[in-house]
Amino acid sequence: MKILVINSGSSSIKFKLFDMSDESVICKGLIEQIGQANSGVKITNVKTGANVERSMPITNHGFGIDMMNFLLFEVGSLQSLADIAAVGHRVVQGADVFKSAVLVDADVLRKIEALIPLAPLHNLASISGIRECQRVSPQIPNVAVFDTVFHQSMPPEAYMYALPWELYENHKIRRYGAHGTSHEYVSKQAAKLLGKDENELNAISLHIGSGASVCAIKGGKCVDTSMGLTPLEGLMMGTRSGDIDPAIVPFLLEYTRYTPAEIDAIMNKKSGLMAIAGTNDMRDIHQKVSEGDTKASLALAMHVRRAKKYIGAYHAIIGQIDCIIFTAGIGENDAKWRAAVCEGLEIFGIEIDKAKNEQNSHENRDISKDDSKIKILVIPTDEELAIAQKTKEAIEK
Repeated sequence: MKILVINSGSSSIKFKLFDMSDESVICKGLIEQIGQANSGVKITNVKTGANVERSMPITNHGFGIDMMNFLLFEVGSLQSLADIAAVGHRVVQGADVFKSAVLVDADVLRKIEALIPLAPLHNLASISGIRECQRVSPQIPNVAVFDTVFHQSMPPEAYMYALPWELYENHKIRRYGAHGTSHEYVSKQAAKLLGKDENELNAISLHIGSGASVCAIKGGKCVDTSMGLTPLEGLMMGTRSGDIDPAIVPFLLEYTRYTPAEIDAIMNKKSGLMAIAGTNDMRDIHQKVSEGDTKASLALAMHVRRAKKYIGAYHAIIGQIDCIIFTAGIGENDAKWRAAVCEGLEIFGIEIDKAKNEQNSHENRDISKDDSKIKILVIPTDEELAIAQKTKEAIEK
């Protein structure tokens, strides 16, 4: 059984083709800068090593899907689209409407469209991808896999905001979280590494990339998470502010000439590491720090401090925990950042092993000291594989 996974971002499409007989990757690719003149695509046949890279104007996600289909043939990964058993789509926002991955029909599409205001760029991109797949190959089932589903186990005291009740009833304003597929995947991998039943795992999972979130996991289920109604809340991120005093927004509206759309753009696209250090690439920030750049040092300190605060808060909520999990781009690859986050947490039984931490590896691994009461794990995330697994489950039902 071959399953194609499409992970649509606001201006990109990441895709992988899986052979589900052994969950191996047949082919993977990335389409970037959709809607811009410098957009392009790269694709690799993992089995043969054949790869193609092209630069061309890719005007929208629908055209991106068409290019993906064309290149799947060009690198020899498919003989026919009919070879695909199903297509799994990552959908960022499922709110409290969807409790699991679902086969897409007209009703499901209408419900996803109704949630666009909660994730305007991401849900719209996913809908475009789904519609194009349906148009090109109507016989192939499409499955929507939601980032928010794993967080549906949060209790009301975690997901409710202290706002007038009618805002929740009438406008669905509450915490939904994001990166749920990733947090669920790495928590299951962590349980395997520790030899524990996944339904008994207590952990704090840190998905740290350009977007970043923390998840409190108790008994294998999410009990709290740092992202909120939208992916803006929580940690300081690459270009997002994370937690701020909400009164900043009306202050800016009253005392500056910024429009609501401009303020939204500032907080989502011009804040975070970019605002303080002038770059959202942590590798560049480390280089600037080594050169004595004070703003880069401040940005790094702010980024690390916010992560520490959430670890402390979620430790208090969970109680006894088995492990801290680091995943995603920074979490998996940045030993300096991991060491900085763990520094000073020894009092809680979180003790990192310097040598283990600095070893380069793409494998699941324990980087804590042998006698650390709480294990520190690095678990590479694989959202696409998790989506493929959920897609297979959905079509087999």
